[in-house]
Amino acid sequence: MAGFVQIIEYRTSKPDEIAALMEQFSKNRAAEGDGPAPVRGITCADRDEPGRYFAIVEFSSYEEAMANSQRADTTEFSAKMMELCDGPGAFYNLDLVQTMEYS
Repeated sequence: MAGFVQIIEYRTSKPDEIAALMEQFSKNRAAEGDGPAPVRGITCADRDEPGRYFAIVEFSSYEEAMANSQRADTTEFSAKMMELCDGPGAFYNLDLVQTMEYS
């Protein structure tokens, strides 16, 4: 099974500003409609540690993820996001092994 997932763990006291930044980035990327892009993305808030978040981003392949990371708009987005974080983020790069859909 092909696929790749990046998880970005971060802390912020400005979650609404990060959400707005993510929404604008997504709209801009959709309007461009070209180049490598994620398949899906979700953001999760940690119930046990307020202020801790995880962005989970799925790509069709590792190569697509790395090409996406090299885009100027991705680099700019990442820099702006880190400015809104309370400290550095942690990045996890994972090969997708299995998915299951529940109905």
